[in-house]
Amino acid sequence: MRYDTVIFDLDGTLTNSHDGITNAVCYALSKMNLPIPDEAGLRKYIGPPLVDSFQRYAGMDAAAAERGALLFREYYVPTGRFENQVYPGIRELLKALHDGGAKVLIATGKPEETSWLILKHFGLDGYIDGLSGPSDSTSTAEKGELIARVLRGVSYQHAVMIGDRGSDIEGAHQAGVDSIAVGYGFGEADELQSAQPTHIAPTVDALSAMLLGFVPKRHGYFITMEGLDGCGKTTQSDAVEKALRDRGYTVRRSREPGGCPISEKIRTLLLDVANTGMDDITEAMLYAAARAQHVRQVILPALQEGDVVLCDRFVDSSVAFQGGGRELGVALIEQINAPAIEGCLPDATIYLRLDHETALKRRANASALDRIEQEKAAFHARVEAAYEELAVRHAQRFICVDAARKPKEITDDILQALFTRMQTAGVA
Repeated sequence: MRYDTVIFDLDGTLTNSHDGITNAVCYALSKMNLPIPDEAGLRKYIGPPLVDSFQRYAGMDAAAAERGALLFREYYVPTGRFENQVYPGIRELLKALHDGGAKVLIATGKPEETSWLILKHFGLDGYIDGLSGPSDSTSTAEKGELIARVLRGVSYQHAVMIGDRGSDIEGAHQAGVDSIAVGYGFGEADELQSAQPTHIAPTVDALSAMLLGFVPKRHGYFITMEGLDGCGKTTQSDAVEKALRDRGYTVRRSREPGGCPISEKIRTLLLDVANTGMDDITEAMLYAAARAQHVRQVILPALQEGDVVLCDRFVDSSVAFQGGGRELGVALIEQINAPAIEGCLPDATIYLRLDHETALKRRANASALDRIEQEKAAFHARVEAAYEELAVRHAQRFICVDAARKPKEITDDILQALFTRMQTAGVA
């Protein structure tokens, strides 16, 4: 059946909020000197109104439950709400519903302000047409009331409530709309079945097929991380990968030279300090050879599957290090790499801008230097200059970030620019 109005629960339906909620519950109970339940007990707090849960599962009276809710927020507002991940496939589903003209609404036991902040944090707010929830963490409302509230003023033919708990399904009955129980959230199978939903969707893909008649295709996106050795690529790649996964993207992390068995063997040859006699042309061709295998065995298949590929270095490194550092020239390096990449270029390149003196000091303090890193300062100065030229030549692709600051400041700038770029490119 095609629904023109689709109402979602938030926790356990759109996002996996387990860690943030249970950590906040543990924080509140600990502050009140109450015992911490086991995992099964903690899961019961996800979904229903918080004040009700504290009374039902922790034995609190109404006043204590309100205090518990305030302590919960003490942890949850600054930290817990972001200990959360969008379920893979949800982003594509919301976009397809929105683009198809359906009204997409949310009825949640989480306070409205917090819910909107979470949706905005994960870039889902643009797909949502309306939301109802309690005014704050100490307020409660039955799910049926929340559904009725979010439907006020909405003209619809067929509406459905989608949730992972029995209370979501019971609320749909109270509001007089159909219901879909999802099996990937926090509700138990017996709980969901006894609530008698109109439909059951065990997975996000099954839910998509039920609502749309098809499973939306994921669009691959290729991101590379570039910069001088010591600029912080690993730290920032870790942060970007986590942020992408939290938003529901499937991420394939890789590196160059390397990324697959054959290319990793070539990497060993290239970086071995014993190979000081390696000719510059040999070096450039080995990088291209490793890249050719990596592109065909890892990068292209992952992009075709709709994954986000996040790669530490790519062809820009060869242009900078061999074209600039070795003074082989941009034209020759691009010519050598043309058959290796076969037109496969990054959608976005994050360039961590840092002067070569600072970068080399950072790198030398971290661990032993490899063959390339042991080159003289003049080499690294040429590499830096080559990167700066690349940033100008490919300004539409490059995201240039000052890497001389604190890691979190760098990460925040990267993510803001990257997610804006992905949204503009139409990647959900």
